[in-house]
Amino acid sequence: MSKTQAKIELKNIELKNIHKAYGEKTVLKDFNLAITGSEITVIMGTSGAGKTTLLRLIAGLETPDRGTVTGAPEAKSMLFQEDRLCEQLSAAENVSLALKPKNKKERKAVLSNIEKHFQRTGLDLSHHETSPVRELSGGMKRRVALVRAMMADSELILLDEPCKGLDEATKELTLKYIKEERRGRTMIVVTHDADEASFFDGKIISL
Repeated sequence: MSKTQAKIELKNIELKNIHKAYGEKTVLKDFNLAITGSEITVIMGTSGAGKTTLLRLIAGLETPDRGTVTGAPEAKSMLFQEDRLCEQLSAAENVSLALKPKNKKERKAVLSNIEKHFQRTGLDLSHHETSPVRELSGGMKRRVALVRAMMADSELILLDEPCKGLDEATKELTLKYIKEERRGRTMIVVTHDADEASFFDGKIISL
């Protein structure tokens, strides 16, 4: 049993009176949000509304100019807007980096499990098992990055446009995978797609 699965109750995350600006552009002003632990929160809004900034604040990658962010666990996994893969490594190796197998036996088991996760997103790498991810298509890279975030032993999952660049059939598989693999963890999803937001059946916040 992983640390995440053993966790009985996850803390609530609270943002109070958040102000964040970049130069003269104010992105968030006197913003307040309460996120219930172990539940799904979906952030929607137009481009530039502050969705990604909000995720980065919760992740601790940005600090607010004013206000506080409390309750975010230390064990977090994040899917960024960019895939942020190690281009010279294979897809499985990229995911394995986040899982940190301790020895060869554990590494073999981890790699086998990663392949099963890829298949659940419709990702067939039978001809690319050892290929560097730089040779994969954009949609394939997106799913590799997503599997890495979902497989990590985290208490909080942050997903920024998880289905970006995917066709409808692949998106359907991927959304189902995300929902099944959440395993009771707190999850915050940024999307501009109303159908995606409805699928997750969580609390929807519009910026």
